[in-house]
Amino acid sequence: MKKFIAFMEKYVVPIAAKIGAEPHMAAIRDGFVTIIPLIMIGAVGILVNNITDAHWYVGFMSSIFGAGWKGWGGNVWNASYAIMSLVVCFTISYHLTRSRGKDGLAVAVVAVGVFILFIYDLAKGTTFLGTDGLLLAIVIALIVSDIMCLLLGNPKLLIKMPDGVPPAVSRSFASLFPTMIVVGGAGILQEIYLMFHTGMVLPALFNKLIQTPLQGVVSSFWGVLVLIFVIQLLWFFGLHGSNMMLPIVQGVLFPLTIDNMKAIEMGHKAKYIINDQFLNSFCNMGGSGLTICLIAAIFIVHKKSSDQQKMIAKLGVAPGIFNINEPVIFGLPICLDPIYIIPFMGAPLLNAVITYFAMSGGLVPYPTVEIFWTIPPVLSGILGTRSWQGGVLAIILLIIDVLIYIPFVIVAADRDKKTQEEAEAKMQEEMAKQNA
Repeated sequence: MKKFIAFMEKYVVPIAAKIGAEPHMAAIRDGFVTIIPLIMIGAVGILVNNITDAHWYVGFMSSIFGAGWKGWGGNVWNASYAIMSLVVCFTISYHLTRSRGKDGLAVAVVAVGVFILFIYDLAKGTTFLGTDGLLLAIVIALIVSDIMCLLLGNPKLLIKMPDGVPPAVSRSFASLFPTMIVVGGAGILQEIYLMFHTGMVLPALFNKLIQTPLQGVVSSFWGVLVLIFVIQLLWFFGLHGSNMMLPIVQGVLFPLTIDNMKAIEMGHKAKYIINDQFLNSFCNMGGSGLTICLIAAIFIVHKKSSDQQKMIAKLGVAPGIFNINEPVIFGLPICLDPIYIIPFMGAPLLNAVITYFAMSGGLVPYPTVEIFWTIPPVLSGILGTRSWQGGVLAIILLIIDVLIYIPFVIVAADRDKKTQEEAEAKMQEEMAKQNA
């Protein structure tokens, strides 16, 4: 284990850290973080309209709000998820450009313009403004921002305004030529594509060639296990695995939850077992590594737990209920601890396996409702699958995970106590030498 940790620290962790700090990856992460308020209110709208299709719920809502009771949720949807790609294109472009010291607002506006340009015919529908165009929006935001930053750095393309001109006007003219080049060039590319038009708009072709195959890989049984393994491994080495893998989870798995929801609304069966809600509701309960179960295990064997474990467990309960577990990961710490690595990585993987087969076997409905990741465990399972079976599965998984953590808590406690005793003995020896 020591050799493995040394190898990872020397060769893998530096590379992973560089990837996490890479401007494009950071921009994608920050772009999604920026729209969290929209995601939250959109999730509320989805929840109200789709929490269940039971007759009692529909009748109850209709009796209070009338036959059009789903109107509010639909309006909220239109203001959030229905324009998700458009908003993400803006925020990602803004953060990437700002990280390079350029005018983020001006470039983000151009990125949105180019994205709309490639959507081609809004008269035929706005589906690609929503989650269907998410991956394309990310790609366009990154490419347009890179090109614009390059052009903005060229003094020959800069229009200098005289002193006294308002700063907003100066910034606007500074980006005039770069904007003309980028938008004009995008228009030419679109016309070239239309010359060889195959009856498929560019976003649809992009999804067919790139997004759909990528979703097929990541949303497969083995694909999600690899994803979970990588996230947990990054956490173990002190890197924020969830944030680093956010582009994959949000860009690839998030749209699958929305596809499931749309299928249910149209009276069809949900198609995707694995999506972002699969992870949030069953594999990340209490945070990455299911550390809420680690906290429970510490309380269960409190007589054998070390003082440090008890202290961190008490501090971690409240945030853990809402799936925030940095106090536990960095407080115990779990990072680089060869004892905790086994349950920390094993519990989420086991949960994924059990959940996958429970759903594929028809015991639990597929995740079909997008809810926010801070919804407490069990409740997220119920709401995410619109079923009591989801809650029962979550409870069973939590019990299993607590049992997994208990022996490792005891082993870690014995080690901590031994280390503390050795430190106290050493301190007493030093004090004795000083008094002699």
